[in-house]
Amino acid sequence: MKKLWRHIVAAGMLAPAWPAGAADTAAVVKTGVYRNLFREIGKTDAEIDAKVNAAIKSFFSGDDEVRCYYPAGADEAYILDSGNNDVRSEGMSYGMMIAVQAGLRPEFDRLWNFARRHMRNVDGDRQGYFAWKASTEGKALDPTPASDGEEYFAMSLYFAWKRWGDESYKAAADDILHHMLHQDRYVSPGSDITRMIDPATKQIVFVPRGDSARFTDASYHLPAFFELYARWAKKDNGYWREVAQASRAFLSKAAHPTTGLFPDYSAFDGTPTDPWKGGHANFQFDAWRVIQNVVVDHYWFGTNPWAVEEANRWQGFFAAQGIETHGYLFTLDGKALINDHGPGLAGMNAVASLVSTHLRAMDFVRHLWSVELARGQWRYYDNCLYLFAMLQCSGKYRMIGVEPAK
Repeated sequence: MKKLWRHIVAAGMLAPAWPAGAADTAAVVKTGVYRNLFREIGKTDAEIDAKVNAAIKSFFSGDDEVRCYYPAGADEAYILDSGNNDVRSEGMSYGMMIAVQAGLRPEFDRLWNFARRHMRNVDGDRQGYFAWKASTEGKALDPTPASDGEEYFAMSLYFAWKRWGDESYKAAADDILHHMLHQDRYVSPGSDITRMIDPATKQIVFVPRGDSARFTDASYHLPAFFELYARWAKKDNGYWREVAQASRAFLSKAAHPTTGLFPDYSAFDGTPTDPWKGGHANFQFDAWRVIQNVVVDHYWFGTNPWAVEEANRWQGFFAAQGIETHGYLFTLDGKALINDHGPGLAGMNAVASLVSTHLRAMDFVRHLWSVELARGQWRYYDNCLYLFAMLQCSGKYRMIGVEPAK
């Protein structure tokens, strides 16, 4: 059927898109089947394994121009934010997710040891939350948390529990989720520290403190994670499912209707916001990763058909800019702000191909295959997203421990 459709398109008889509803795969939760997009563009399993494994090895143990993982002491390690020469909860939790997906338990444990010993607040209004920034020596530089760190810490710990059977990982994840929902029980009177989930909207907040808890960041909306929290958390399971539904509704409101782009920061109703006049009402660095959140949720659970429309719209915008040459900062209506091109956004664009129904989807995968890890001072964020994309597009980023429905 696909070959016939391509011939019809090539003959100019129809626009280059699959028929409505002709997605390549049903939800993974039903089938247990993960697409290997690299195989679909003609690469062999040996080629795919070699390329993905080489990227993982470079990330964890390559030379200092490319690596992001650094062992510390006898049993710790950190992910270096190479642009700022410090350690972020974002990067630590991303490193743990990459490690558990790749089956690297020693690296996972070293990262978790650093995070729980040096970044987790043990008392005061922030107890149970993780400092968003620390030095490479393990000193907290700002004890206030960033919500995405907690989200990825919890999810990677649940996957570690399922992969390696250690109940301590689950207990740690349960504790993180408890504080995300119930931090109000631990703060002193008059404190500006809040829950990570806004109680009125059931949406993730940007930072659970003061005015920063009154808006959100679309890249922190992870409905697929919230669905798994609802399955595995010790308590509040039904509430987490409501959080997932709230995120799906929010994401469809926050996306630009023509370009599909998201702002970095939004009000809870999806309206772009820029409280510190830093350009965050535009499509900037945080917003690169939103498409992965949208796509993976529908790819895994099949709960949000709007994700297919959004993936097509998003890829259509970047195809018009040039798949191999597009920039990476834009206004929401598509005006280019910075024309640099790198592996992080290229990777996220390829992840959209997991649900896209347009023929150009595989062009983004071919481009990702041609791209390598970033090198130099600003490699950290690009390389984290690139590793996520390589794992996603090779079928190696999985819901560990989830068996297909019977």
